[in-house]
Amino acid sequence: MLDESLLDAPEALARADTRGLLRGAAESGARVRTAVRHAAEAGVGDLKPDGRPRAVLVAGPGGAGSCTAGLLGALSGGNCPVSLIAPTGVAPAPGALHWTLPGWAGPLDLLVIATPDGTEPGLPLLVEQAYRRGCALVAVAPGHSPLADAVAQARGLTVPLAASANSSAPYTTSPYATGPATTSRYANAEHGAAPQPPRPEGAPAEGAIGEPPPHDTAATPQHQHTEPPGTAPDEVTGPALPGTLWALLTPLLVLVDRIGLVSAPSTALQQVADRLDKVAERCGPAIATYTNPAKTLAAELAGALPLLWTEGPLAAAAGRRFSGLLAALAGRPALVAELPGALAAHGTLLAGAFAGGADPDDFFRDRVEEPEALRARIVLLHEEPVGRVSAVPNARELALAHDTAFSELEPAEGSNLLESAAELLAITDFAAVYLALASADRS
Repeated sequence: MLDESLLDAPEALARADTRGLLRGAAESGARVRTAVRHAAEAGVGDLKPDGRPRAVLVAGPGGAGSCTAGLLGALSGGNCPVSLIAPTGVAPAPGALHWTLPGWAGPLDLLVIATPDGTEPGLPLLVEQAYRRGCALVAVAPGHSPLADAVAQARGLTVPLAASANSSAPYTTSPYATGPATTSRYANAEHGAAPQPPRPEGAPAEGAIGEPPPHDTAATPQHQHTEPPGTAPDEVTGPALPGTLWALLTPLLVLVDRIGLVSAPSTALQQVADRLDKVAERCGPAIATYTNPAKTLAAELAGALPLLWTEGPLAAAAGRRFSGLLAALAGRPALVAELPGALAAHGTLLAGAFAGGADPDDFFRDRVEEPEALRARIVLLHEEPVGRVSAVPNARELALAHDTAFSELEPAEGSNLLESAAELLAITDFAAVYLALASADRS
């Protein structure tokens, strides 16, 4: 049950937001700018790639891996296969997760690791696998973490995670984030990097095949890892919370721009940060519901079964993330499908008990003791204005034919792909947070 009065009470929302979710969503633009700076300081802009990789493999816990892989794959436009290495384990706990490289992975492939924690024991083991296979290696993780040390020992590149601005703890970066050790097939820095002799294709950068990466105990700092500022405990295995996703994704956008997979120059990333700031202004807690697209969407989804219909690869990635946030933050189920297949996949559902016109509301129903029946609501996400080959008009007609409520999110006209992704992700992030905070059974 949604307490709609809470949506227009900023002070009450602030009290209910004990995890700082609204602040995290509002800081997304700032996290992009900080992440761009960290990527530059780590030497990503100085890389000398030897051409495009054969494939990009993405690993990380929870939504840090799946959301990052989905968005990178959507933005690449098929220029290069982007595959998620899904973890296995007996429980969704950092210590129980394990990652395994596919059997075909080798020197022609790039492994990227994205995590807001960096203490997962399985990730350094994955780094060792990549080292043995000769894969290029880049990680986005907290600087002083076991993962950052493992990547440095494997001669990979680590970009420190951009921390939340509301943290009271000082942000530090690993001494191994830059410097001579950060060299690989896609990581040969121009500044400060010692010349490296060429190595046979398929051989690790240092040491014999089958041997673990060299470990200099005298040079490795003895540290006790602390949780990165602004990271919620359940974020390690759950969805990447608002703000953190952009801290993980932005350095990888700088990287894939450098190696020619995605066009994401610094000017485009600045536009992304500006767009995220504008959405934060439109969707902030002080903005009334009737002019706030995120609060409006949250109110519309109260008591509804969301059917998230998407058109376009970026919208599909945003829809999957929105579904994950609704489940993790608000405890609400949602079904995701891509158009035009969604018309057939959910057509029977719309004609059944969840249809808006099914079993009209009983006039004599006790509004207090008897909850309103759950009804489907279509939420359409698409990237650009509808064209002649779009299935959006048919989706609208199907909703109207079944008397089903319909919501639609579309980026502003003239948006590039990165800005479109930023707007869809930001609005749905805010909507999921508002739904979680204003739900009487969740707050």
